Amino acid sequence: MGQMIAPKGANVKKTIVGRGNSSKGRYCGKGMNGQNARSGGGVRPGFEGGQMPLYRRLAIKGFSNAPFKKVYEVISLATIDSVFEDGATVNLESLKAAKLVKGHKSMAKILGDGELTKKVIVEGLKVSASAAEKITAAGGEVR
Repeated sequence: MGQMIAPKGANVKKTIVGRGNSSKGRYCGKGMNGQNARSGGGVRPGFEGGQMPLYRRLAIKGFSNAPFKKVYEVISLATIDSVFEDGATVNLESLKAAKLVKGHKSMAKILGDGELTKKVIVEGLKVSASAAEKITAAGGEVR
């Protein structure tokens, strides 16, 4: 077998800046002589050139319950009618098996949009009042 050759551009020698005109030359990639060109220069993180910085523009008072908010996957009766067979049990496990609910922490709520023509048994799920009415009218039950 022949010898291995690296693809073109794989081995590029690092440019060492600031060693006279042969290597980058003049400003050495630092632009003109501003604050960022100086040794030890530059501004602190979050500095916006004297404009009121974002961390001071935003409110710091109060408490948000957003991290603890309960988020329900919304499922319509029309979807249940198309996915499940007559007499099937609809619970969180069967919804996950049908890929209507994703994630291990998910919760689901059935809403009453669409029509239901099959008898289904809904177990352990949140159900809106209109959905519960339609499920019982179709001969199913909500447990």
